Amino acid sequence: MKFPEELKYSSEHEWVRREGDVVYIGITDYAQDQLGDIVYVDIPTVGETLDANEIFGTIEVVKTVSDLFLPVSGEIIEQNEAIEDNPELVNEDPYGEGWLIKVKPTNEEDFNALLDAKAYREIINK
Repeated sequence: MKFPEELKYSSEHEWVRREGDVVYIGITDYAQDQLGDIVYVDIPTVGETLDANEIFGTIEVVKTVSDLFLPVSGEIIEQNEAIEDNPELVNEDPYGEGWLIKVKPTNEEDFNALLDAKAYREIINK
């Protein structure tokens, strides 16, 4: 499994990539592997401002639905429209084409609570 060093991670298995004043958020390679074949992603919170650790959507696999937790506070400004028609992109390329949302963060301190790749690997290897 891959865990790119330039990303930050949450204990809920989301990743965060900062690009200027926005961040991209998706689920980790580990999360997509554990979930299995993703059939639907529902993100009804575009345009809303949420706190860190609030649920921003759900991800559906063949037998279950899992909540998605926002790793940083902010306004959800965009959903990846490519995954609406092709949710399997989350399985195929979780750190690239399979990103979930773009967020305009509102609390810089939230980034300090995120894990680096080494700390995230330690959590999943327990």
